[in-house]
Amino acid sequence: MPRPAGPPTVRLRRLAAELRTLRSEAGLTRELVQERTGVNQGTLWRIEKDQAKPHTGTLETLFDLYGVPEARRTELIELARGGKQPWWLRQLKDVMSQSYAAYISFESEAKVAHNYESLFVPGLLQTEEYARAALADGLPRDTDRFELSVQTRMERQRILSRTRDGRDPLELWAVIDEAALRREVGGRAVMRAQLGRLLEMSERPNITLQVIPFDRGVHPGMLGAFVQLKFGAVAPDIVYVESVAGDIFLESEAEVERHSLVFDHLRATALSPRDTSAFVAGLIAQ
Repeated sequence: MPRPAGPPTVRLRRLAAELRTLRSEAGLTRELVQERTGVNQGTLWRIEKDQAKPHTGTLETLFDLYGVPEARRTELIELARGGKQPWWLRQLKDVMSQSYAAYISFESEAKVAHNYESLFVPGLLQTEEYARAALADGLPRDTDRFELSVQTRMERQRILSRTRDGRDPLELWAVIDEAALRREVGGRAVMRAQLGRLLEMSERPNITLQVIPFDRGVHPGMLGAFVQLKFGAVAPDIVYVESVAGDIFLESEAEVERHSLVFDHLRATALSPRDTSAFVAGLIAQ
């Protein structure tokens, strides 16, 4: 039996893909797997869709059927054991959408993030006051859930300075449209502090910040914001797109490559990091 479902992690996502491949190479349907092992089809479907974390016993049963070598078994079992969410995410997962919880889990395991924003300052670079104003957005909110949303956004920023477990801080490359810096989210005082935060964060070696000024004209980022998360050899890259209609993850090679090309175009269009710092400083002076 699988463990209760939670936000998928990069390791569980990779494990699910490996198990799908192994079953396909063995020429077996989920129905045949159930007949030969007793592993329920629904259970197998959830495991293969990274919606459940399998027990080691279930994995061993599947490995026996698929004829998986011992060394490969050890690697896949380690993937399953390493599929944990951040401790604070496990505490808050019941008050956020599954897609957002999944994104945070993926973000916490990424090595590099390429983030383009057209209307807001990137969440990882927001001050608490800016985050409060952005999350309030004029719509009715449950007070407790709102506070948890703000807390979640602040907790996410820990990955920019993490040093525990031998993991390097996330490398963030953010490209922002000038419109996001001109819009007075929370008022002038909040925006002044937010612009100051951008200057401060841009001095960190793991953060690159660029702005696309209005005079650069039309660019492909005008179609909407996105984040591309890179995991190195651990797993393929993914792209996350947030919208009013719902959040989506793009995983196909073609979709990810298209967003890579768009991001390359955006950072080529934008001001250099040094000129961006001067630009932001100019906005503060205004």
